[in-house]
Amino acid sequence: MTVNKPWLDHYPASVPKTIDPDQYENLVELFEECFNRFRPHPMTICMGVTHTYDDVDKASLAIAAWLQAQGLPKGSIIALMMPNVPQYLPTMIGILRAGYVCTPINPLYTGRELRHQLNDSGAKVIFVVDNFAQALEQVVDETSIKRIVVSKMGDMMGLKGILVNTVIRQVKRLVPKYKLNDPKHEVTKFPDVLKKGKNLPFLLPKLALEQRAILQYTGGTTGLSKGAILSQRNVVAAALQSEAWYRPITSDINEVYINMVMALPLYHIFAFMLSLLGMRSGYTFILIPNPRDMPGFVKTLSKQPFHIFPAVNTLFRGLLDQPSFAELDFSSLRISQAGGMAATEQTAARWLQVTGCPMVEGWGMTESVAAGTANVITDRKFNGTIGIPVPSLDVIVIDEDGKRLGLNQAGEMCIKGPNVTLGYLNKDSRDDFTSDGYFRTGDIVSMDDKGYLRLLDRKKDMILVSGFNVFPNEIEAVMLDCKGIIDCAVIGIPDAHQGEAVKIYVVPADNNVTKSDIKEFALDNLTGYKCPRHIEFVSELPKSNVGKILRQKLREAYLAENPPTV
Repeated sequence: MTVNKPWLDHYPASVPKTIDPDQYENLVELFEECFNRFRPHPMTICMGVTHTYDDVDKASLAIAAWLQAQGLPKGSIIALMMPNVPQYLPTMIGILRAGYVCTPINPLYTGRELRHQLNDSGAKVIFVVDNFAQALEQVVDETSIKRIVVSKMGDMMGLKGILVNTVIRQVKRLVPKYKLNDPKHEVTKFPDVLKKGKNLPFLLPKLALEQRAILQYTGGTTGLSKGAILSQRNVVAAALQSEAWYRPITSDINEVYINMVMALPLYHIFAFMLSLLGMRSGYTFILIPNPRDMPGFVKTLSKQPFHIFPAVNTLFRGLLDQPSFAELDFSSLRISQAGGMAATEQTAARWLQVTGCPMVEGWGMTESVAAGTANVITDRKFNGTIGIPVPSLDVIVIDEDGKRLGLNQAGEMCIKGPNVTLGYLNKDSRDDFTSDGYFRTGDIVSMDDKGYLRLLDRKKDMILVSGFNVFPNEIEAVMLDCKGIIDCAVIGIPDAHQGEAVKIYVVPADNNVTKSDIKEFALDNLTGYKCPRHIEFVSELPKSNVGKILRQKLREAYLAENPPTV
């Protein structure tokens, strides 16, 4: 453990220095407590349809009973491939209540990506929304999937759902043709699962905190995705850490119900953690199935007050670029939580100007159930750091040799706490930890004398120019202030003279932007060795499901076009 934890001196008075996940026997006990406390409260709102905590409780129990009736072995992996629709949370909770392990899947996965996760996890059952069933059809015969539950977007929306399904299928034609009716797949319609499950017996499983709960695959931004094993204790701890950190503000919100905007996909670890936080406190989730539809997103926000708004930098920027967004009522907004990628000072300043609510940045990762570091929730000023460690999390900074570094020295951040994974599925994880049990995050940071951490970059993204460390995040943040640049990404490419050179991919504002303009701006704002030597204009950048720029894809594309010579 860190001898001196300077960050503890900067905790608000109402935030405890530690949390106790062992107060629960398992994650299911936490869920049941939430349902009993908030039974009549609205839990989700989606396309104008509301479900209470009681509704979700009953639906999840029906799903759990149906799953138990399938005769699956103990600890079986169940895949969940859905966007933010009302059936997502009941299904996820139902899987866990049945005593099984849930592996969330990005619905936008290609067949190749889907096949990898299904085979690596060994999933036997999958719940999928029919919009994405075609991808499953392409690979299902190459996996261990034995049972498929197919849902339609509007399956839990009553009469409204009939209209939703008709529009999606007949008008917008968003459901590609698929064929999954082979008897060997044992296809069941989601409404039939609910109907049958209500009449089936449910046996409360004996679960321990050490057992697996979630098999969450990493984003794969630096290579093949890996399944991080998240135990019941990991998940409970993250819920308690997040609740404790938000307490200074949430305890002062006097509204009957606290509404959290859920535009981040629930299958992503950031949103999953936020759903746990929300359930602990009886929040209502405003579900956004398609946040890329910015006008529709703004329209949804106009229909009810919202108090907590978590998002990634690209989502904040996208909304700010919508003229109608500034016309919304922001009087209820109390927390704007940035995470998932580095937030920029420019976006933070614009957000504060428009909404009056400061953007608070934090850091987390799949392997920590998205709980990690965060700025003090009551801070009004954007400071450009990722904050300080949350309760019960210890952080150290080490060099390449594993030696602990002092304050204000750049090195790899390593973490230890009850929310941190014990390793990956089907992988020797010993090298992912230090000799004294700290998880190696792969992120380069420095810690100041108050314990605040500044994220410099991903270790694998770091560029070495003539012996100097260059961090793409820094360059991107600077270059985004250039008027002619809408978006950009930076990578290192091989260079015979410098080892590596900086290359920037630019999404230009218009055809008037020139490479000379960009070079001049860079020279005015960056040290010489940090300036991009190579500039390429592109119409868009490859991004993950939550808006992270996939630098690895840019590197792969560059090397494919410019193979290294022997």
